[in-house]
Amino acid sequence: QVQLVESGGGLVQPGGSLRLSCAASGSIFRAYAMGWYRQAPGKQRELVARIAPGGHINYADSVKGRFTISRDNPKNTVYLQMNSLKPEDTAVYYCNAVHALSPSTNYWGQGTQVTVSS
Repeated sequence: QVQLVESGGGLVQPGGSLRLSCAASGSIFRAYAMGWYRQAPGKQRELVARIAPGGHINYADSVKGRFTISRDNPKNTVYLQMNSLKPEDTAVYYCNAVHALSPSTNYWGQGTQVTVSS
């Protein structure tokens, strides 16, 4: 069992920055691929960025060059640094953990709201 707790969301002006954190507990963090997803009102949840246990990273095209995902295995934490934020980045951001050897074993955090507005 893995518990995920996100933090760091909030209101920011266009062009600003935020850093989201996701603290994991309850299992072997380094065995999980960690991802950030987001869901805007009326839209489907979409992948923002994902980092595998070995460090391989994928980004959505819409955030490449602006967002950076990283993980700190000793701290059981994954981060999403978001720069040059745009109004279209407004969404609830969710942390996700998928076991590298058992993809059906996956967990979600409760979500954190990010609002980009002037």
